[in-house]
Parts: sequence; structure tokens; C-alpha cells
Amino acid sequence: MADVNVAPPAGPPDPPPPADLPVPAAIAGLQLAMPGAVLALSFFVGDWTVIVDRAAILDVARHLRTASGAAFDICSDVTATDWPPRPERFDVIYCLFSTTHRQRLRVKARVADGDPIDSVTSVWPAANWLEREVFDMFGIRFSGHPDLRRILMPDEWQGHPQRKDYPLEGPGELLLENPLDWLKLRQARDEADIE
Repeated sequence: MADVNVAPPAGPPDPPPPADLPVPAAIAGLQLAMPGAVLALSFFVGDWTVIVDRAAILDVARHLRTASGAAFDICSDVTATDWPPRPERFDVIYCLFSTTHRQRLRVKARVADGDPIDSVTSVWPAANWLEREVFDMFGIRFSGHPDLRRILMPDEWQGHPQRKDYPLEGPGELLLENPLDWLKLRQARDEADIE
């Protein structure tokens, strides 16, 4: 049997909306107000995603928060996904909800490793700790964040655990292939603590 090299996925497929599905007024209003900011639209499992230019994220956020046709007053989550083969390795994803229109919307911006993205804490203060978590887990920097520091890991922690290239054993951990070796090492440590 021949070895077959399979390339890792370059990112999620971001399926386009069906041709017969009307674009919601909030998204259409964003496209009219900010031409060029929306790079693509996606519709998956009943939810809309707007893929936007990283440089326009703060203006997009302000529009989605303040425009009467949008009124996305809640940022319920900020997260990221890591796609190492892609030049813009990370997707920073904002999950929004409009209590006025009872609509959900995902906003996604692609970010290259080392490039910052503007903080949306001035638009949604709740994004403060959410952006800190993304920084802590993925190493994505948010420009203009009021307190960008680790939130889950200790300050001296090396690396960012949610990156796909992060070592499974953690930084500086011993790589033990055999689980029995790990148990022996742990038992020896525990016995040393008793004495």
C-alpha cells in the first residue's frame, strides 16, 4: 500500500447561503453602510456569519451595535479557531445577539499570526474578559484593549494552549509514551512528598 500524504484542512468551508434565502436587513444594511468591509456571507445550521476585513472590525462592530436595523446589543462570546496551513491562521469569531430583533449573528475576521486585531470592548464592554481569554489561549493581540493579560493561565506560562502546534504535554513537560512510566513517576513524586 502506497503512502498517501493528506494535507491538513486549510479552514472551515464557510458554506454560502442558499440562493433563495433573503439576506437579513441587518446584514444588507452593513453591506450598504460599509462597502468592502464584508468579504463573504455564510449560512450554516440556521445561523448567519459575516466574514469581515480584520482592519474594519471596530467599525463593523459599531455599526452592528448602533444601526437601528441591527441593534446587536449583546456580545455573548468571542472565540477563535486555529488553521495553521492558512496564511491568515486564525478566525476570531464574535457571537452577537439583538434583543430588539431577536436575531443572532456571527462575525468572523481572519488574522495572521502576530497581527493584532482591534478590541471591541469600547462597543461591547462584556468583550473584555472574552478577548483576554482568546489572547491567553491563542496569543491573538487585541489593539486598544484596556487590560490585555492572561486570564486562565499563570502569568509565567509559556505558549498558548489552544494553538494546534502547542505540545500536548505542555511546555517543558516530559514526553512519556508509556502510561506506566507516567504512573511510576507520579508515584515516586507522591512518595517523596510524604517523607
